[in-house]
Amino acid sequence: MPKLLGALLSIAALSATLSAPLSAQAEEHPVVAGPTTPQSLIEEISAADRRLFEAVFNRCDLNASQSLVTEDFEFYHDKWGKTADSGAEFLKSIRDMCEGRKTGRNIQARRELIADSVRIFPLNNFGAIQTGTHKFYGLPPGKAPVLRETGQFTHVWQKVSGQWKLARVLSYDHQPAAEGSE
Repeated sequence: MPKLLGALLSIAALSATLSAPLSAQAEEHPVVAGPTTPQSLIEEISAADRRLFEAVFNRCDLNASQSLVTEDFEFYHDKWGKTADSGAEFLKSIRDMCEGRKTGRNIQARRELIADSVRIFPLNNFGAIQTGTHKFYGLPPGKAPVLRETGQFTHVWQKVSGQWKLARVLSYDHQPAAEGSE
C-alpha cells in the first residue's frame, strides 16, 4: 500500500508540473469567442440576398446586379468550377443568361431560399458569412413551376461605403430533384 500511495503522489506531482505551463500559457493567450450575430446583421444580409436574387433571377436587372457585387467578386460552382473572377465577368454571365432566356436557349428560373437553413456570421472588420440551402425551380411558360435541383451555398458579403455587396460565392452540393418532388 505505501508503494501505491507513493506512485499516486508521484503521478499527481508530475501532472501538476506538466499542467502548470499549460495554464500559464492559457492565461497569457486566452481563447476568445468570435463575435455574436446581431439581429440587425441577419436582417441586413437577408435583405441584400433578396435584392440580389430578385435582380439576377426575376428581373434580369444588370444595373441592380452590378450594385450588389464587388469589383473583385469571385464565384465557384461545384459543376462548373470558377465561373467569375470579377464583378464585370459575373455581370456578363448574367447578361448571357438573360439573353438566353429571351431566345429560349436558357430556362426561366426561380430561386427559393430554405429560410430555416440560413446562418449568418459576422466577419470582424470586413462583412459577413451567409450559409444555407436553396432550391431552384424551372418556370415553363403556362405551366406550374418545376423543382429542378437543391444546392448549398456560402456567401461572403462585404460592406462597401455602407452598402452590402456580395464578394465571394461557393455554390455546391447540387442535387437533381427526384422526379415528382416539389
